[in-house]
Amino acid sequence: MTLKNTRENYGAIARWLHWTTAALFLASYCSVYFRQWFTEKQTPENWTALQLHLSVGITIAVVVLLRVIWRASQPAPDPEPGSKGAHLAAHLGHLALYAVMIVAPLTGYLGTGVDTEYFFLFDIPKFESTSLFTSLVGNGLGLSFEAFEKPLDFIHKEILGTWLIWMLILGHVAAALHHHFILRDRTLRKMTSCN
Repeated sequence: MTLKNTRENYGAIARWLHWTTAALFLASYCSVYFRQWFTEKQTPENWTALQLHLSVGITIAVVVLLRVIWRASQPAPDPEPGSKGAHLAAHLGHLALYAVMIVAPLTGYLGTGVDTEYFFLFDIPKFESTSLFTSLVGNGLGLSFEAFEKPLDFIHKEILGTWLIWMLILGHVAAALHHHFILRDRTLRKMTSCN
């Protein structure tokens, strides 16, 4: 397997970035649902689950940045035969996934009211504590953190987290399975195997 993409397959780096992103999103959801379903507020378990969610979210942001850089430098493998409509739908689906992968961690960080104890190794200050917040939001827009955070929280939790990310992920998985089992083409194999 080569590191770079070929006309037939995604390379090792693209595959690693893809599957790492998928695993991180799963970990993000596991930590936030564990916090909601199995912990009480103001407990060490609740705090640990929150910190894991925040740490994974920041990691997602870094991995997605690397994905965008790698994707810009590497052409994707040749598409499988299909209609223009199917190719357009696939392209729009991928754009929507990338948008969500960027917006979700960004709104999560910007709207978080606590510092991130990054995997309990070091602290990353909350956005409210940064000079960027003070100059752009506090002084520039004249907003308090509470006013600034409210729409970000709504986007992050209610729109993206509750349903949009799930719809896009399920659509992505369904499309891959459709290509593999119904169309019997190489779409899924391009991201999972060398042949």
